[in-house]
Formats: sequence, C-alpha cells, structure tokens
Amino acid sequence: MQPPVLMNTKKIQRLMRKYVLVCPIRGANPYRRMMKALKTDAVADNLLNWEFREHGPRRVLLTDITYIPCYGVFFYLSVIKDACTMQILAYALSDSLAVDFVLETVNQLIEKHGASLDAEMLIHSDQGSYYTSKRFRQILSDSNLRQSMSRRGNCWDNASQESFFGHMKDEIADKIADCSSFDEAGAGIDDYMDYYNNDRGQWQLDKLMPNEYYNYCRTGIYPLPRAPSREIAHP
Repeated sequence: MQPPVLMNTKKIQRLMRKYVLVCPIRGANPYRRMMKALKTDAVADNLLNWEFREHGPRRVLLTDITYIPCYGVFFYLSVIKDACTMQILAYALSDSLAVDFVLETVNQLIEKHGASLDAEMLIHSDQGSYYTSKRFRQILSDSNLRQSMSRRGNCWDNASQESFFGHMKDEIADKIADCSSFDEAGAGIDDYMDYYNNDRGQWQLDKLMPNEYYNYCRTGIYPLPRAPSREIAHP
C-alpha cells in the first residue's frame, strides 16, 4: 500500500487549475429547509374515507402536486379536482417549490367556483408540508372549507388524483419535455386542462366530458342520444 501524498491547499489548487479540474460542492437543499420550516403537526382526519363520488359534485375536492420535467429542470404543478365530476377546478404551475403556488390554487378555486362551494364540502390531500402549513389551513378556515387528509404513506386515499396525474403525463409528457421555456410549458398545461375538461370523454362519467357531466348532474338532462348507464349523484 502506497503512503498518502501530502500537499498543502495551495498546491492542490495550482494542480486543479493546471489540469482544469473542478470539485463541485453540494450545498444544502434550500427547499428541504423550507419544507421543514413549514411542517407542523396539524394533521386533519381522513374524512373522505374513500367516498370519492358518493356525495355528488362540489362535495369532495382532491388536491396534490406533481413534478413536470422540462428541458432538464423540473416544474411543479398544483391541482384541485372535483372527485365526482372529475373536473379540474384550479391549477397552478411553478418553477419553484415555494408554498405560494399551492395557495394560488386554492385562491383560484374560491375566485372561480366560490358560489358552488359550501361548508359541507371538503378538500382532501396527503399529509405534505404544504397542506399542514399554517397559511394553507388559514385559507381554508377563512373560507369555511373542511380539510381532510390521507393516512400517512397511503397513496390509495387520494387515488383519483394520482390517476389524473398519471394519465396526464402519459398524454403530454413528451410534448412538455420539448418546451424551451416556462411560459411555453405553461401554455401546454393550459391546453391540456382545457382539452381534459371539455373534450376528453370518460366511461365512468357516462361517456361525457367532465364539464358536460357537471351540467348533467345539475340539470338531470343527458346530452347524448343514448340513456345514461346509471343514476347520477345530485348535490
């Protein structure tokens, strides 16, 4: 075994410059520190209890975030979905994991759909630090919205939302990956959300599109020639 070569720091630096060597320093992840700072023990009960569609539209809303790879970096998408009608009611894309984009999603929901929400409705999420944060809980409290959370480590408690993210990535992942800017990726997400709500029929919605199915739930008028396969759940 060869004895170690001893040299001082200046010599090492000279050799590194000579041979164009770089020693990257892996710094602390600022987002991990931020998530730790946001984390609280305010875990809500699992009020959903797998009853995704039994209570009708605007009674159970699901929310989560996912990662969107794009030109070598990640963007982050926060979504709120109606568990009954499958509509995407609000979403926000961000180039960072700051909590603000999750709060923006809730603010969008209240601004766009506040008239159809009431105190019986609940928003269901996992136990992530975004959803246990004081700011998120305060927005729900100020709007008289109930909060529900999945059991720890149990993705099945929010399976419908996970399924949406899976289908979305299957359909547009390659297109978004080819985008060259955040704005271009955002436009691609906008196009998909519009397509999903207005043009993408689903068998479990009696072959209707999400927005179309919501109108059917409200009016009882089935828009296609053939009768629906089952009774709808009214609010």
